[in-house]
Amino acid sequence: MRYPSSGAPGPGEEVEITLDGMPVEAPLDKRSLNAIRYRLECIALGQQRVLCSLNIDGKAADLFEPLSPQKMFFRVEGETVGLNETAVLVLKKAARQVGKARTSVEQALTLVLINGNAVAKELWWELARQLKEPVLTLSLLPENNLGSLNGGVSLTQLRRWQLEQVSVIMQDVDEACQREDTIHLSNALENRVLPWLEKLNELVLLWHETVLAASRLGIKRDPGF
Repeated sequence: MRYPSSGAPGPGEEVEITLDGMPVEAPLDKRSLNAIRYRLECIALGQQRVLCSLNIDGKAADLFEPLSPQKMFFRVEGETVGLNETAVLVLKKAARQVGKARTSVEQALTLVLINGNAVAKELWWELARQLKEPVLTLSLLPENNLGSLNGGVSLTQLRRWQLEQVSVIMQDVDEACQREDTIHLSNALENRVLPWLEKLNELVLLWHETVLAASRLGIKRDPGF
């Protein structure tokens, strides 16, 4: 489907906007990313689809966070998925949450060492919240044949294991927090939390690639998927 193009923009105001590779007419406020995003979302919903990614001058934007004001940009590219392919959105959100948690943990490795025990505990409590977010997001995935990638283990069982792993890891780190020397907390973050996040990231990326490949090939999945 081809959407109406915006025609020739004014001098110094050129913005190329596409949705699924097709040109889109710019909104009246073509210099507002939020206005452009709103227009793309409206077009997508009108086609029974959902905006799943947004690239601004080739850089991916986080659709799960407010867009930051940006005066200079020249190309906005949106991609959509069908309403029966919302697992892509769930997996994208989980992947971003894992990435955010990894960054926070890496930064905390040093911060807990240069701050006192009380501050270190506060840092850990915030990290603990971030650790739970991707697991809870993945709980929104319906049962499907993704489990076959893991020796036939069901998605429900995998989610249970992930929750159990998070619980055990949090208990281990809590014990490290009780010790006076914050190096124990730093070591727990590096040796327990980061490896788990890396494995979770690999799993999420594998599922995401599988869902996208199935979508391109037109493989039918459960109605809820």
